[in-house]
Amino acid sequence: MVLWTKGRAFAAAATIAIGLWSGAATAATCGKDASGFEAWKADFAQQAAAAGVKKKGLQALAGAQYATATIKVDRAVKKAFSGSVEDFMKRRGGAAIISKGKSLKKTNAAMFADIERRYGVPPGPLLAIWGMETGFGGFMGNQNTVSAILTLAYDCRRPAFFNPHALAALKLVDRGVLTATTVGAAHGEFGHTQFLPGNVLQYGVGSMNLRDKETALASTANFLRGHGYSGGPASANRGAIAGWNSASVYQQAIIIMADAIDAE
Repeated sequence: MVLWTKGRAFAAAATIAIGLWSGAATAATCGKDASGFEAWKADFAQQAAAAGVKKKGLQALAGAQYATATIKVDRAVKKAFSGSVEDFMKRRGGAAIISKGKSLKKTNAAMFADIERRYGVPPGPLLAIWGMETGFGGFMGNQNTVSAILTLAYDCRRPAFFNPHALAALKLVDRGVLTATTVGAAHGEFGHTQFLPGNVLQYGVGSMNLRDKETALASTANFLRGHGYSGGPASANRGAIAGWNSASVYQQAIIIMADAIDAE
């Protein structure tokens, strides 16, 4: 999965940032290559400690490496969301997602009914997102999560956006939700539906173990509810879908697939 500006991307970034930073200032430097990463980590460690990150989180920070693969993906992100919604759906296997989504809706009917009862989100949007992000758990990424998110917090392109997520990742290491070796997508997302760390802290439910499909789908429903999902089809909740990902073609694709899945 490729991140655009992901609303999961917390539109609530400012709110979460306040809680996570505890008054810490933005890192003094940023960089465009690996040359300043170790110095930046030393500076960031002080901020992290001031924000409440403890031993395990700080150890994960110390061991993080500059993620060249993450930067390469980040620089190509606009291209991934180019073209029409029809072209985007073809590239991402929209027809296959709809077909398998309908099947999974039936075989997991009790789980989806329980999630809808608790969060007011029907199966369609959850299945469309699940299929789009990881092929229904078939591939959840192979990049080190801590290294990826710290690299993006250091990188000069969007440090203000990724800094709160980097702090959140270290806090999740302290809690045991993540480890220094956890892998996920190139932008630091992880689990069945690919949450960014800050959104796990805000919307993750139960154990927050997003490699468990039910926990991941319930957390996704909680996110959508938190962004205004008020029941009914995805097409009647466009604002909540936009909260998940700000790319227009992505939003349109999710709505088309979700409504098709829930039509049966």
